Amino acid sequence: MAGARRLRSYRGPDGLWPHLLLLSSAMQRRADQGWIEVISGPMFSGKSEELIRRVTRYHLARIPTQTFKPALDTRYAVGEVVSHSRLSTAAEPVRDSRELLESVADRTVVVGIDEGQFFDMGLVEVAELLAGAGKKVIIAGLDLDYLGRPFEPIPSLMLRAEYVTKNLAVCHRCGGPGLFTQRVVDSDELVVLGATDTYEARCRRCYRPGEAVQPPLGIAQT
Repeated sequence: MAGARRLRSYRGPDGLWPHLLLLSSAMQRRADQGWIEVISGPMFSGKSEELIRRVTRYHLARIPTQTFKPALDTRYAVGEVVSHSRLSTAAEPVRDSRELLESVADRTVVVGIDEGQFFDMGLVEVAELLAGAGKKVIIAGLDLDYLGRPFEPIPSLMLRAEYVTKNLAVCHRCGGPGLFTQRVVDSDELVVLGATDTYEARCRRCYRPGEAVQPPLGIAQT
């Protein structure tokens, strides 16, 4: 029936969510165009910058876009995704994957998600649901934590994505290919928000997961 809407429920990680995603007939017609893109890598590798670039490209083409970020990330701005190089784009802060799903408008074609590692595992199913509804989902996030362990849900999203970009940073120590995120403050918490005062990018040779406090660089003081 023309213009009819189809209701689909979503089962989140903690059981069936009452939220129903309304899929219009127009959305169903473009269902074969949906996909998931993941931009991964350590801190300072340009993940947010690349997310901003991709979302902006669609925005300039007048394609409806929405960008989301975890509400806990208030380092540079509350209502924006801001890269370490200070590029930015408007974003909606959400508390979890459930709120993200409920905030996606029916007309939206491109969904950008920054700092995906700060979301719950429900983000995997939400991304698949959105891609199945014909939306282009672009997610940026850390694939490894500061101890070099898989930082979910990014690794699981990489396995489900059509397109995966693995960024490298520049090692803060030797200038080599920075694969790891080195924490340089003393904390055992998994999530510690910070930038260059808290983390460094390190290559395989210079990475020291047990190094809590940055040692002196040996530069003479004048």
